[in-house]
Amino acid sequence: MGIGYISDPPSFNRILCRFCFFLLSFSFSFPLSILLVSPPRGWTKDKVCQVEAKYPALLFKQQLTAYVEKIYGIIRDNSKKDLSSLLSSCIQTPGTTTETIQVPRTPTETFQAPGTSTETIQAPGTSTENSLRSSGISFDSRYPTNDWKSIIESLKGTLSTLQDNFVPPVLVQRIFTQIFSYIDVQLFNSLLLRRECCTFSNGEYVKAGLDELELWCGHAKEKYVGSSWDELKHVRQAVGFLVIHQKLRITYEDLTSDLCPMLTIQQLYRICTLYRDDNFNTSSVSPDIISSMKNIMMLDSHDADSNSFLLDDNSSIPFSVDDISSSLQDSDFTGVKAAAELLKRPSFQFLQG
Repeated sequence: MGIGYISDPPSFNRILCRFCFFLLSFSFSFPLSILLVSPPRGWTKDKVCQVEAKYPALLFKQQLTAYVEKIYGIIRDNSKKDLSSLLSSCIQTPGTTTETIQVPRTPTETFQAPGTSTETIQAPGTSTENSLRSSGISFDSRYPTNDWKSIIESLKGTLSTLQDNFVPPVLVQRIFTQIFSYIDVQLFNSLLLRRECCTFSNGEYVKAGLDELELWCGHAKEKYVGSSWDELKHVRQAVGFLVIHQKLRITYEDLTSDLCPMLTIQQLYRICTLYRDDNFNTSSVSPDIISSMKNIMMLDSHDADSNSFLLDDNSSIPFSVDDISSSLQDSDFTGVKAAAELLKRPSFQFLQG
């Protein structure tokens, strides 16, 4: 599956990961550490007293936090690596050829190629019959599902592994939020870099796959995936534009405020000029809109940030100690036995006490 831990025997690393999250939960359950200090007067075995934290306990918590952040990064990055090859197969309708558009690189632009999605969007003030509408194609009716099913299976495997190893739900949410953000970046950038991907039929193909991702998010429950679906906002809006009919009737206000409010003018100009209808040979937006966007870009040309139309991947650690501690519930650790695999290691003999 590729999530992977560190390069020791897999069984031990799995136990060590569980132990780490157990200690993290225990440590963060107490605002004042009870570790490595002498018991205060009046202490009995029947109660746990909160006492002033000492340096060794604070150091322990810092090291434990750093270890969890390291594990988090390994899981997230390996999950992205697993998805990268799958996404490259989901960005384009099977059977079409590849033509990559060469553009100058900037240090902040990422260039991997994956998939897309969309919503049914209608311009205000138009009728139902001849309005701007998407085709609403069914995922099973026209396109093979193997590539997108592989992505779903990869996400399922990741979630199952995290649940089996008792990773706190708040960390699971953060992992999937960054995974879905990565999917958004890869699919969206691929659309803007590959002319053959900006077609009506390809938009339908990617939209169907994104619909499958939305279904999976619903089945996985918000407890674990949080608002991950919202991270696909760029690719969903881009695909929404690709599959809408009668683009010549779209006004500038429709495009920037209703259809694609999250996309910049540079991104809209790119997708509007690359678009072609390989099914019905219809046109993109009107020349007036293209001209308006061009004028705006010329006015903003002095701004270096405005010249990039590609998205950047976020590889930060998106949680803090407070995020974890505030999400934990009171737990009773009385009688918890250490795993046999840990007790075999001399470094963990203190757990016998």
